[in-house]
Amino acid sequence: MATTTVKSAFWRGLRDGAPFVLVSGPFGLLFGVLAAEAGLIVPEALTFSLAVFAGSAQFTALQLMQENAPILIVLISALAVNLRVAMYSASLTPYLGAAPLWQRAIAAYFTVDQSYALSIVKFESEPEMSVPERMAYFFGTNGLVAPGWMVATIIGALIGAQVPESWGLDFVLPLAFLAMIGPMLRTPAHLAACFVAVVTALPAAALPYNLGLIVAGLAGMMAGAQAELWLERRLKENRA
Repeated sequence: MATTTVKSAFWRGLRDGAPFVLVSGPFGLLFGVLAAEAGLIVPEALTFSLAVFAGSAQFTALQLMQENAPILIVLISALAVNLRVAMYSASLTPYLGAAPLWQRAIAAYFTVDQSYALSIVKFESEPEMSVPERMAYFFGTNGLVAPGWMVATIIGALIGAQVPESWGLDFVLPLAFLAMIGPMLRTPAHLAACFVAVVTALPAAALPYNLGLIVAGLAGMMAGAQAELWLERRLKENRA
């Protein structure tokens, strides 16, 4: 019976995650094209996606690599962009923390925006789920998205390798970032973080080695955190 419910949880996760292929697929395709444009061959582009599996961090690292930034700056910037995943992990710990270590290690690799968003809603709405069922559901949410991202990367790299250099696809990278950021601006705290990051990034662009990206990112995160704390205080005052 337990095995049946675990399998059922996996298939529910697979079903709930399926629509996200329509989003991750095009971005994976775009990453592959831009990776080829940057000089990566198909196995290198695929290895990039397999090793990182985080769209925003991959695009950030790729852009900095194109600009010949030092490796340390590339790594720090990619980590800074993906700091939100640490918050995702902390949020999921009460629900998945009792799972075996090897399962939690694999889950850490597959913790991305869509797997977190779907899972946290499911776990909060169905607290009766067992830990194996929760883990099965979590993995199910990536059952199509993760393979789809890898396949799209390969196809994009193959396509990109055939695109003449004269076409110049550099302009697509900032457009990709805008497309990823837009849907994330859901709350006043998100808007504050975005505004402060943009305002900081303009003068910080003069810093060497693209350090302006890190400075702007940190300023945005601090502004967003302060905005959220201020909003919580105002809410408590209104309730009182």
